[in-house]
Amino acid sequence: MSDKLKIGSYTFNSRLIVGSGKYPDFQTTRDATLASGSEMITVAVRRVNITNPDEENLLDYFKDTSVQMLPNSAGCTTAEEAITTFRLMREATGIDLIKLEVIGDTKKTLYPDVIETIKACEVLSREGFTVMAYTNDDPIIAKRLEEVGAAAVMPLAAPIGSGLGIQNRYNVAFVRDAINVPVVVDAGVGCASDAAIAMELGADAVLTNTAIAQAQNPILMAEAMKYGVIAGRMSYQAGRIAKRPYATASSPIDGQIQF
Repeated sequence: MSDKLKIGSYTFNSRLIVGSGKYPDFQTTRDATLASGSEMITVAVRRVNITNPDEENLLDYFKDTSVQMLPNSAGCTTAEEAITTFRLMREATGIDLIKLEVIGDTKKTLYPDVIETIKACEVLSREGFTVMAYTNDDPIIAKRLEEVGAAAVMPLAAPIGSGLGIQNRYNVAFVRDAINVPVVVDAGVGCASDAAIAMELGADAVLTNTAIAQAQNPILMAEAMKYGVIAGRMSYQAGRIAKRPYATASSPIDGQIQF
């Protein structure tokens, strides 16, 4: 009960964050999110309605829950676009916990523009936003984001929506060692075992969207992700055994019958 995720002034029981894209409808989004046990759902404010009360609004599907909306700036390619998007969003909704995304390659990899991300993070954090910054798996950039005010750093595991899993486990561990704010592995998770591995590497949380939304059974996959994150966190806290090149007997040899 005491092992909570703390991001800025916010506290969560769940260490799984889910997305809202690629679902067939808002009802399925709600059902999968609740099955995941997540208390945070990220929403592309330029693509999904949470600001216009006169149209179908995702907020309406979660108003009777404790799930926190996490607006993101997907679709933004410059710092100025992201800053303007979040200023308008906060004015309309009052939400100040955000996921900052500034994409550098919009055609193929959807990799972030880390220079523009740092610029936007510095401005937004100064304006009172609690910034969770999507970035590459570079510990140097992660440290720089922390220095300019990021409340959490979100290194990609693989390209967004690829389902490739964690492609560089060392870098995830390097990022964890480099900074003191929470590390949220974001992008590339394909199944529950990927989420567990991320947590075993020391990540504080995992964000996944496509792996749930486009699974053959999104509700079941959402639940699997919940347990993957829980298992990975418990495994990390328990402390794994050291790796050895050769076998070691599982049973003691003292006192055994000699021939």
